[in-house]
Amino acid sequence: MSDVKRKRNVLNVKQKLEILQKLDNGESARTDAEDVLNEGNIISHSAALQSVETLLHYMGQREFDYGDITAVRKICVDIRQAMNKEQKQRRITDFFKQSMLKGKFLVRCYTACKCK
Repeated sequence: MSDVKRKRNVLNVKQKLEILQKLDNGESARTDAEDVLNEGNIISHSAALQSVETLLHYMGQREFDYGDITAVRKICVDIRQAMNKEQKQRRITDFFKQSMLKGKFLVRCYTACKCK
């Protein structure tokens, strides 16, 4: 998975539990979640995905509303798309770096060796 650190929205365990307890009680936890999410913590995409999948499992056990579960699944899809985009960009960058290095090496070898 992606080891690249990105600015990600992450909640610590205590904050997650507080929000889940509020949801269980039928309260809105939106402002609490938004406050924490706006702090701009750092997490890898794989860790974010694992956290969201854990939340999905919890929501399934507690029989949450289908719309809520669908929204969380969309977050999973968004995280996976971001991971794939970064991975693709990294591969392209690595390819061009290798191509440039090979090209420079061949030019240097050609001019240094002067063998035709």
